[in-house]
Amino acid sequence: MGYVHAEIELSNPKEGNLGRLTTVALVDTGALTLCIPEHVRLQLNLDEAEKREITTADGRKALVPYVGPVMVRFQNRTAFVGALVLGDEVLLGAVPMEDMDLVVIPATRTLAVNPQSPNFPQALVK
Repeated sequence: MGYVHAEIELSNPKEGNLGRLTTVALVDTGALTLCIPEHVRLQLNLDEAEKREITTADGRKALVPYVGPVMVRFQNRTAFVGALVLGDEVLLGAVPMEDMDLVVIPATRTLAVNPQSPNFPQALVK
C-alpha cells in the first residue's frame, strides 16, 4: 500500500501558552502509540512520566521516555494520549486514531474522519 502521512497538530494541554505544533505524521495502523522525536518533546515541554521498554521491527529492545499528556488534533477530532520519545519523525499509531474515530483510505493513502460519523467521533463502549 505504501506510506500514509497526515498533517496533525500536537500540543501540551498543561502549557496552553506554548500553542500548537503542526507536523506531518507517519500514519501506522500496525503501531499502537503516538511516537515523537526528542525535539518535539522539547518544543512542547512534555514531562517524562516513566521509561517504557519497546521492541523495534528488527527485534531490538530499548528503554525510551514516556511523556505526556499530549493533545492530538486532526481536522475536527481531538485525543489526549501519552507518547513514546524515539525516532526522527512523528508516528501516529492505532490508539489515538481509534480514539479520534479516524480511518485510513488505502486507495488514496490518506487519513480521514470516519465517513460513518463525520460530525463527531463515535466509540463502542460495551
